[in-house]
Amino acid sequence: MNISAYKPIGKITNHHLLTLLDYSSEEIFEILHLAKKLKTELKTGQKHELLKGRTLAMIFAKSSTRTRVSFEQGIRQLGGYPMFLSSSDIQLGRGEPIADTVRTLERYNIDGIMIRTFAHRDVEDLAKFGNIPIINGLTDDFHPCQALADLLTVYEKFGKLSGIKMVYMGDSNNVSNSLMIAGAKTGMDVVICCPKTNAPNSRLLKQAQAIAKVSVTDDLDTALKGADVVYTDVFFSMGQNNKDESKKATLMPYQVNSTVMSKAKSSAIFMHCLPAYRGLEVTANVIDGKQSVVFDQAENRLHAQKAVMALLMQ
Repeated sequence: MNISAYKPIGKITNHHLLTLLDYSSEEIFEILHLAKKLKTELKTGQKHELLKGRTLAMIFAKSSTRTRVSFEQGIRQLGGYPMFLSSSDIQLGRGEPIADTVRTLERYNIDGIMIRTFAHRDVEDLAKFGNIPIINGLTDDFHPCQALADLLTVYEKFGKLSGIKMVYMGDSNNVSNSLMIAGAKTGMDVVICCPKTNAPNSRLLKQAQAIAKVSVTDDLDTALKGADVVYTDVFFSMGQNNKDESKKATLMPYQVNSTVMSKAKSSAIFMHCLPAYRGLEVTANVIDGKQSVVFDQAENRLHAQKAVMALLMQ
């Protein structure tokens, strides 16, 4: 189904957002339609306190500017309350078992949990042992909230998702994992352009390819021909050794620069989930140039996440 033909019904069947593998195309479209609606209402000064009086616990084992601010602002704009819990506040999976953590938070009338952490198993265990919605703010394996914001951005720029060619350049990671799934489920043509040594997880790639068109290549010309979107992320994710000169040398040929952008369509946009390191994965003239939509992406984290919270926590 094409997103333009989808008629929102105001609900989804999922109780959690752990990975978009669990979501149907229609549920993703439901989130995107609500995100656009909430964004329009915010811009026009309309209140939408869909979660009035609800509390979202935000667990951060990994720090993040965009994740914290967008979820805090999002739950407030929906009429609810954020509760920030850092790694020093909560010993998830170490001092106290995950099962005990989520069961305790439920007893304190917490209505939902957003967690940004390392092991994806932590997110799965929270959902397994608890009865309140769990939202994956990022794990080492997946970043579904970012992918939803990315879909919203592409939809705004092109008026469609089906048939759009998105090329992800560089190191395969949690962002590219979620983009493969999100793109496949919404009819996009997703290409991962990376060195053979940095290819996506084979199991996950097969899952994405079983849904729709997803391919992997190390050839830039092949990947970028006809590209509508050129996307990249940092070469070194949080917690990785950013002094690894061997990895840097392997990835530098996949830096997004003006030459790379010239291989895509002249109407192509550049995307990056931020933070970005100018001179490494992308050059300044690209990320700060007219084709860049990185701050639209960053803003859309707010709107996409509000839609997720509203659908899961009502």
